[in-house]
Amino acid sequence: MEPTLQEGTVERRKLGRTGLDVSLLTFGCGAVGGLMTKGDPADQDRAVAWARDNGINHFDTAPLYGNTASETNLGRALGTDRSGVIVSTKVRLSAADRADPETAIRDSIEGSLRRLRQDHVDLFQFHNTIGTAPDGMVFSAGEVLDAILPVFEALRGEGKTRYLGFTANGEVQALHRLVRSGRLDAAQVFYNVLVPSAGEAVPEGYPGQDYGQLLHVAAENGVGSIGVRVLAGGALSGSETRHPLGMPVVDPIGSGRDYAEDAARARALQPVVDAGHTASLPELAVRYVISNPALSTTEIGIATLEELQQAADAVNTGPLKAEALSQIDAIRAGWVRAD
Repeated sequence: MEPTLQEGTVERRKLGRTGLDVSLLTFGCGAVGGLMTKGDPADQDRAVAWARDNGINHFDTAPLYGNTASETNLGRALGTDRSGVIVSTKVRLSAADRADPETAIRDSIEGSLRRLRQDHVDLFQFHNTIGTAPDGMVFSAGEVLDAILPVFEALRGEGKTRYLGFTANGEVQALHRLVRSGRLDAAQVFYNVLVPSAGEAVPEGYPGQDYGQLLHVAAENGVGSIGVRVLAGGALSGSETRHPLGMPVVDPIGSGRDYAEDAARARALQPVVDAGHTASLPELAVRYVISNPALSTTEIGIATLEELQQAADAVNTGPLKAEALSQIDAIRAGWVRAD
């Protein structure tokens, strides 16, 4: 797909109660795509500059991406002019950090700010799995509310971050509790054509994790939503071949039993492409998620500038038509029967 973008054309939506105008496409700096963790610095700089020139203003990173390489590379690529840029990063606590979470969180954000070359981030996110009971690196909603968010709120008061968020992965009841708490501004939500439950009703018996209408619950509570794993870690390309820069093995989150199964289900969506609704499976994947008006932004990890350009072109093409969505529903209904 030949990119057709002109400068500043990517649509923007409000990120919940923050009032931030965030580009509908977020530049993901993680290791799944790999550009910002293992790519050539010149290629990284070129991709970040192209994103900014074409209206993509949100860059999402974390210390664990490339063992801090992502933050370091993003800090360099953004340069000294940070005008109009929204940067988010995260902290993930180990089981040992439970003994002193405040020190671990403070050390994490201070390291992130040094690598990013700025004095604050726009969004600081808790990156652990959320469960109904604490277990190792899994934190309960109660722990987040009582032990984690007070530290986050103190950091906000100190000017280290403007807004607070979390990764909405785990037990649906616990995720809903955090979204409804009124203390978080944004949530990273796992949402793609293989994992649709965050945004719509799915048939009983659907073979995927239940993310329980999280997009709509978030919107109702003023919480911005960042859709992640839009390409199911790359599986929605329909190919099991990984780019050399990307993670060699990607475990599914909430969808199939393994990457190969996700890729096979992606290929089952090819009739939607053949019917002329999209030009490719990756375009289908991107346009599927932006068809949901409750979503604030969708994040995509990339290995090359061309992948970023294709994703931006898909966003600018717009939501899928009703006929395409109906065809997708019919295909997914067959997965329920097969399982």
